[in-house]
Amino acid sequence: MVTLTRIKPSEYHDSVTLMLVAKALLELPGVEDAAVVMGTPANREIIAAAGLLTDAAAAARPDDLVIVVRATDEAAGQTALAQADALLVARAVATTTTAEHPKSLASAIAATPDANLVVISVAGRYAAQEARTALERGLHVLLFSDNVPLDEEISLKTLAAERGLLCMGPDAGTAIINGVALGFANAAPRGRVGLVSASGTGLQGVTCGLARRGAGVSQAIGVGGRDLSAAVGGPMMLAGLRALQEDLATDVIVLISKPPAPSVAARVLAQVKASAKPAVVCFLGAAPLPIEAACGLHVANLTQAAAAAAAIARGEQPEAALAQLEQESLALIPLAAAEQTKLAPGQTALRGFFAGGTFCYEAQLILRNLPEPVYSNAPLDKSRALDSVGADAIRPYHICLDLGADEFTQGRLHPMLDPTLRNRRIVDAAHDGATAVILLDIVLGYGAHPDPAGAAVEAIRAAQRIASAADRYIAFIASVCGAEADPQPLSQQEATLRGADVLVMPDNASAARLAGLITQAARE
Repeated sequence: MVTLTRIKPSEYHDSVTLMLVAKALLELPGVEDAAVVMGTPANREIIAAAGLLTDAAAAARPDDLVIVVRATDEAAGQTALAQADALLVARAVATTTTAEHPKSLASAIAATPDANLVVISVAGRYAAQEARTALERGLHVLLFSDNVPLDEEISLKTLAAERGLLCMGPDAGTAIINGVALGFANAAPRGRVGLVSASGTGLQGVTCGLARRGAGVSQAIGVGGRDLSAAVGGPMMLAGLRALQEDLATDVIVLISKPPAPSVAARVLAQVKASAKPAVVCFLGAAPLPIEAACGLHVANLTQAAAAAAAIARGEQPEAALAQLEQESLALIPLAAAEQTKLAPGQTALRGFFAGGTFCYEAQLILRNLPEPVYSNAPLDKSRALDSVGADAIRPYHICLDLGADEFTQGRLHPMLDPTLRNRRIVDAAHDGATAVILLDIVLGYGAHPDPAGAAVEAIRAAQRIASAADRYIAFIASVCGAEADPQPLSQQEATLRGADVLVMPDNASAARLAGLITQAARE
């Protein structure tokens, strides 16, 4: 195995170009890993964590382009470096020969004077200034960019609140505004349920859950994962909540987040109580009593949020919908027992590989009562944090990996776009004789991979062959977050998985529950 580095001094390419080039390198014969990044201190730390930091890469300056390839031999590595050069040149030529587009926010606004919302997706160090310019011009903002400093987020949201505007984000991956899907959103039908969420995949999970139940969305507002922190204070959750309370097209409101800071939760719940509109509150892992006291309906997971909101929108009691979910969960017990009988001695470990960070978090909540702890790179409890995300380091444990976290996506496309890294993890887990269950989320929608189930099935079948050759069986369990009207139709994606003998559950919560039941039975 060799690790080769090429430094291209003072050469800049946009992040999408770098991620696409890295993806292409990973597909070359003999290439085990690759990174194509700017030589910033943060990027050097990330490639060091991946075991790719050479002396040359460590000495790179922030404005240098760093290409690192780990390959089976020198020839494969040199071929990959040459291919990287060729791809970068090709992308540069393509960029200069495409049709003319506005080259600044000001020119874009001038070209579309009737627009009242700006979507910003530029490097984090430039994003705040562009967002501020838009807000000062009276435009709502969806700030898709990440790596925006916390003090800048606070400043932007203070400005937005003063001007009666929404600043969704930073790192706001999903929204549906007036029926238009933004970011990683799904083709949800229009309806009477409005949502405000500090989680992109959480927002996707509930809007798709509503669609499964014949309910639709009035507005779906993503506010970014830090909005409900003590430092930021929840200004956009509050602004979105008030807007939905005043919106004549919204009958039911759903709020979604990981546990907010207590002081922020109190302000949000006070605003819930100030309106007669029913609200379903899904603060994953939060205590239920303050929510119930605020007259909001507390639910424990995304599936319950969708079921309760859909019931209320139909004029039904949500308690009946929640009771039905409990009955459906009981049906998983005999299925788990049947799966457990297929396992060989020593197969006791659960491996969850997630594209959606909130799905990873929700799964850990559901699995937290297993006899053995579940470890993660994004744990519920810091005591269960993985020291390393390398394949060898995770093997002794049950694990749930958020593959969309920064340590996996810097210089690479997000797993919703590129399944390469997750596919490698699936195959690697099959080589581990302790692996009993592999748990996956498949996320559909605009901007996502054109066939995420098909892309996963190739790795699933390879893993099945590896296990079978060792007289083992692996239970593959997946949920598909999507809608039938998505570019990747839900029914087709589920059928693809079932064709590969994957146990397809209707949602992430039931998939995690089934995985836990099988794993627990394997220990008994």
